[in-house]
Amino acid sequence: MPSGPGPGRAPRLDAVALGAELGARATLLQFSTAFCAPCRATRRVLGEVAALVPGVAHVEIDAEARLELVRALGVLRTPTVLVLDADGRIARRAAGLPRKADVIAALGAVV
Repeated sequence: MPSGPGPGRAPRLDAVALGAELGARATLLQFSTAFCAPCRATRRVLGEVAALVPGVAHVEIDAEARLELVRALGVLRTPTVLVLDADGRIARRAAGLPRKADVIAALGAVV
């Protein structure tokens, strides 16, 4: 579960909540479902970006298996991508298939 936000602060996600380690500089968190074609393309884009940028991890979560997290974060469709900073706070959010250039730009604002 995400930690509750402090005054004026976004919720903080950690390795326990995600079931995977966060990146040292940022994490690309992807919510997917099994039969979502754009989710497969999103996985490829985010994996490429994570491989290009040191300290960035790509974590994919099956939305159907983690409904408590989906509800807590207000994920309404897949794919949804959250860009987490080094502390696990949500810095950016987008739904749908992202463009590689947009992901890199979002990371540039975070790292």
